[in-house]
Amino acid sequence: MARSTTHKWAFKPGMRAGAFGWRGTAKATARLKAATREIKAVRKSDPVAAGEGVIALAERIWPAFEHIDTSSGALGTAVARSLEDLAPILIDAPADHTMRAAWAERLRRAILDDGVDYLAPLADRFGEIAQVPSVINDHADRDLDLISAAWADHARFSHVPSATLTLSCLLEAGRHDALLALVDSARTRLWFYEKFAAEALLRQGREAEALARAAALLDGERMPPGYRAIAQFCETLLIRQGKADEAYARYGVPMTAGGTWLAMWRDLVRRYPDRDPRGVLEDLMAYHGRKGKWFAAAKTAGYLDIALDCAADHEAAPATLTRAARDFAQKDPAFAAGVALHAIEHLLAGRGYDASPLDIDNAAAHLMTAVRRIDRTAWALDQLRRIADDGSGEDLMVKRLRPLIARLEGEVGAGANS
Repeated sequence: MARSTTHKWAFKPGMRAGAFGWRGTAKATARLKAATREIKAVRKSDPVAAGEGVIALAERIWPAFEHIDTSSGALGTAVARSLEDLAPILIDAPADHTMRAAWAERLRRAILDDGVDYLAPLADRFGEIAQVPSVINDHADRDLDLISAAWADHARFSHVPSATLTLSCLLEAGRHDALLALVDSARTRLWFYEKFAAEALLRQGREAEALARAAALLDGERMPPGYRAIAQFCETLLIRQGKADEAYARYGVPMTAGGTWLAMWRDLVRRYPDRDPRGVLEDLMAYHGRKGKWFAAAKTAGYLDIALDCAADHEAAPATLTRAARDFAQKDPAFAAGVALHAIEHLLAGRGYDASPLDIDNAAAHLMTAVRRIDRTAWALDQLRRIADDGSGEDLMVKRLRPLIARLEGEVGAGANS
């Protein structure tokens, strides 16, 4: 195996101890991304040097970031993503046994010094990083007694920073019985540790036990830490067993992730490409409820009948509906008209963030643009009168709508007589 060549890392000066203050998240994240890019670039010409770069970066993360406020979680997420990207570079580097042992020592020291578990993604794969059997077993044994004593003492349980490092080594060494016994000794069952036990069972061909063990963590009213990762493990295992329908019902629909309702639908469609996308959307809506919040997802997915149904729900945002009426006034005027009317109904009902009577004008304008294309202006005016009659006469929105209707009626009449 090759030994690393000397490489002068540009990221090192910017990742010195105490480099960032309390509000240094943005700058630290930028430096971290730059370091990640540099290491990836070096990998192309010198993979061993790139592995050395990962170790050097890991050693600097806690000293450099120690004084930064981490309460938002943004920096921790950025570190985790970078290290998850870099871990394969470290694992795949063609380093010799001596270098592997040296890297393992340095990484272990960095993990033990880490004040907030920034290096958890590397600790979780420590056994893969160590690679050499003698090195793996050495690190597995160093704190085994300490962890056993700490976890067995349920009255005075204490955190051991090298716990996942040790479990990873036991797993990669094939010492499954010792790993399972250690995890079973802990009073609290946490996925941080249970995932190693589940993987140990899988490697022994005990899939049913692995699935039952992981699924049991999701029992109860409150979701445990890491519940999405647990669900993903169970879902993946069921799919591997040819039980895709069960995986979809038990974990796919309930545990779908995404920052928006549309992202949730896209995520589930991607993971279950053989299922009807429309049915997936309907299943998500039925399970998670809040029909109005699904309007944008249904509209973007192209299921306009579902979107129109969602638009009638009280949780549909009038501003979102008004924008949709504008966007569809030309390409699907019937849909745009229905959405615009729902927007006006919601505005008169007092819904919408920071709504203004002027919003009535915008929605009505898009409504009339749409209905003129399908020759339904009389119908639209009838609908507006109905909405106004249902509203309170003292409400500002109704006061805005009534003269607007009169003006629109005048415009329609003038157009008919011209």
